[in-house]
Amino acid sequence: MNLKQLEYALAVADSGSFTRAAERCHVVQSALSHQVARLEAQLGVSLFERSSRRVRLTPAGEAFVLSARPAVAAARRVAEDVAAACGQVRGRLSIGEISSLTALDLVDLLAVFHQRYPDVDVRWLNAKSELLLADVCERRLDVGFIGLWPGEVLHGVQHRLLAREELVAVLPPAHALAGKAQLALAELADEVLVDFPEGTGARRQTDEAFQAAGLRHRVQFEIGHIRLVEKFVQRSMAVGLVPERIARGFKDVVMVPLVDAPVRHLYAVWSASPTPAARAFLDVMEQSLPST
Repeated sequence: MNLKQLEYALAVADSGSFTRAAERCHVVQSALSHQVARLEAQLGVSLFERSSRRVRLTPAGEAFVLSARPAVAAARRVAEDVAAACGQVRGRLSIGEISSLTALDLVDLLAVFHQRYPDVDVRWLNAKSELLLADVCERRLDVGFIGLWPGEVLHGVQHRLLAREELVAVLPPAHALAGKAQLALAELADEVLVDFPEGTGARRQTDEAFQAAGLRHRVQFEIGHIRLVEKFVQRSMAVGLVPERIARGFKDVVMVPLVDAPVRHLYAVWSASPTPAARAFLDVMEQSLPST
């Protein structure tokens, strides 16, 4: 077996599709499928259950992923570690952020990083906090920027608290509560709310706050991106709860502070053994943050 075969098989495992895996690896599907079949023949097992709808890991495939992922990561790091020992930082940096990140500007941060380390290729994605955290834990991602409710504990990663933010209410201008100087959660308990899906880290901030106040609340619209809150509120379909810095960027809505506001903590998270590129990026990030 060779490294490319391991990479192809892991891409299929991660995407659940030979087509998407081929796109991710920038190779034609027939070539990727052929290499995965050769790998299965060498191992003497089937790694995937193939159907017309989805590709699933077999028990042997699950064992393969557990062993192959750190092996591929270690192989990729050989050249990077050697280069770093000679004073060069190169390779790939994978970072991910939530859609409502406000603690820093990643574009500005990457501009500084790229100027210092132009040989590093950057992969940047947006996802929910729980997915980013899982990707960092499983080393699919070098650095993640996530938001958590204050009571949540981070395990299996190194982390840096970036900010503590209170959420504010955003309402349609014609809403009966829009003229108030401040609101309590109790005044929103009977309102139709727009929020992230139940069970996500972003949703827990509001759920925990209402629960702590002994209140029920109704989320009628579940969305996947923070900017959709603005659209639902603009159309008078719902009331939203978002970080103040996000609310200030919304148009045609009214922002009202909350006396018992939900709180979120923003973190940078990374593995205990970052790549040279990740270490360099974290140094640039640290230099950009105010000293504590």
